[in-house]
Amino acid sequence: MTPDSGERDWYAKAGVRRDPRRLLRDELHTGQLYFPPALVPYGGHPLVRALPAGTQEALAARHLFQYLGFTTHFETQVVNRATHRIATGGSGVDSTAGTRLDAFRIYCDEGYHALYSFDVIRQISDASGIEPVPYDFTPFRERLDSIGSKALPGQPVLAQLLQVVVFETLVTAILNDVPKDGRVLGVVRQIVRDHARDEGWHHAFFSGFFRELWAQQPPSQRVRVARCLPGLIRSSLLPDLRPVRAALAIAGLSAAQVEDVVRDSYPRAESERGMRAAARHALRLFEETGVLAVDGARDAFHAAGLLTGSKGDGS
Repeated sequence: MTPDSGERDWYAKAGVRRDPRRLLRDELHTGQLYFPPALVPYGGHPLVRALPAGTQEALAARHLFQYLGFTTHFETQVVNRATHRIATGGSGVDSTAGTRLDAFRIYCDEGYHALYSFDVIRQISDASGIEPVPYDFTPFRERLDSIGSKALPGQPVLAQLLQVVVFETLVTAILNDVPKDGRVLGVVRQIVRDHARDEGWHHAFFSGFFRELWAQQPPSQRVRVARCLPGLIRSSLLPDLRPVRAALAIAGLSAAQVEDVVRDSYPRAESERGMRAAARHALRLFEETGVLAVDGARDAFHAAGLLTGSKGDGS
């Protein structure tokens, strides 16, 4: 993306520049859903289906709040932590002024995504009377950071850059599927659609930024980077079950029942398949840039469950 094209498109098309505030209409009493049922893994579990209808509705609302709350924290604490470094020239990567300008634009985008995610949580919570489950993002962020500190000791900035490259090149079902589901609250479909549109630009930016970053790494560093990436992908995509357990407990399930629901609703094989599907664009980027050709890298990606087939067949 050149500076001129980025400036022209961003000022005309970025959500923070063109979109109105998305508002909850009078939809809570017309049968509209908080979230697509297929994207609430535990919604169809027998123990959940046995709960009163109002309790099930509150669970669905809290699943939406969990997604939006995660977005709020991730955009501000992880994505913008690294994006700020790129924008201000503190990334350690020799980037052009155009790249830094685009990073400042993305910084604005991500702050806006966090703002309207929190805004919609409050709108829906106030209208429905359903309070979000308190969410502490710190353990998730520390889990991500620990992967970088082990694979890249003494290089926290590089690890943070890799975190954002990984996450911004993943493709999850939520951004694709929620806007298409007419059963879901209009305000939810609108902000997810808005987010997806901006993320298309961000995917392109961070893919290009990774190519610059990778090209500037010496061979010994490339080995460490390549072996760090599988863990970052897994950590980014594995579900954070702490708020799920908390919501199920608030719904009235016993501790044993909560564990039964979680175990049955998040089977490992299905989680692994979903992870590989969401990581497919990131994996393509790493294949194209030569990451997987680095000594030991393909084995590391296989060991993380991100590649299928035999280790030597390139699949």
